Amino acid sequence: MRWRVLVSAPYMIPVIRHYDERFREIGVEVVVAEVNERLSESELMERLQDVDGVICGDDQFTDRVFARFPRLKVVSKWGTGVDSIDLEAASRRGVRICNTPGAFTDPVADSVLGYMLAFARKLFWMDRQVRMKRWSKQPGVSLRECVLGVIGVGNIGRAVVERATAFGMRVLGNDIVEIPRSFLEKTGLEVVSKEELLSRSDFVTLNCDLNPTSFHLIGERELKLMKTTAYLINTARGQLIDEPGLVAALQEGHIAGAALDVFEIEPLPSDSPLLQLDNCLLAPHNANSSSEAARRVHENTIRNLIQGLQESG
Repeated sequence: MRWRVLVSAPYMIPVIRHYDERFREIGVEVVVAEVNERLSESELMERLQDVDGVICGDDQFTDRVFARFPRLKVVSKWGTGVDSIDLEAASRRGVRICNTPGAFTDPVADSVLGYMLAFARKLFWMDRQVRMKRWSKQPGVSLRECVLGVIGVGNIGRAVVERATAFGMRVLGNDIVEIPRSFLEKTGLEVVSKEELLSRSDFVTLNCDLNPTSFHLIGERELKLMKTTAYLINTARGQLIDEPGLVAALQEGHIAGAALDVFEIEPLPSDSPLLQLDNCLLAPHNANSSSEAARRVHENTIRNLIQGLQESG
């Protein structure tokens, strides 16, 4: 075989053997890693010997990893986010990093709306009550009566705005990048400061990248700015929220509830206090789930890998 490739992307592993013939034709030997959610720096160190390329998930590619394995030439990320990869170190050491921008815009935006509807209409809580043989009617609210705050108005954020406006919601937006005027005119999105957005919104959704400016974007100070009746939704990256601060806010009633698809540590530790909170909806980093989108990403990730290997010589 001409190249050796490690596959560590959890969504790719179950289907990787469907592509065996394609890999054989171009001389790729595939090695599949045992992985739960992602590989740490030390776990990568144990697996990258004699590897030319990687199809990865949110694995921790650091400068130490790139320095130790000069044979590595291509890291093809399954999906969009590359915040777990030291891009500067990769560039400096000649490692090509590929991804699929905008891969999961629709399913993630749908998930955000699903959480808002669940909270507004008290769907999960009514189900629990009826199963416990309690005929207790819960007070609900129409989305049309609510204000949504979107922090991060990129591809996913804009898709959320469009869905929310279709429900008749008033929508506030905040981003460090200028939002196109054409989008503002089309949707009526009102651009405000983060502080104003937090204080006015009934729902706050985080749809921004993880970078030095967004780490712990939401902490104790920000949570205290929110309405006590407001809900926080995070389908982006767990590190956007100071998790202990969120736990305290939920326990003490500073906000009404939260929906979390992502966490600071994944999988969520079994002793996490979030598991004990009835006003918190939890999911296993799965807001991007979509069979059609996944097929596109499978193909694009493999195409990026093969192109990178062939161009590396």
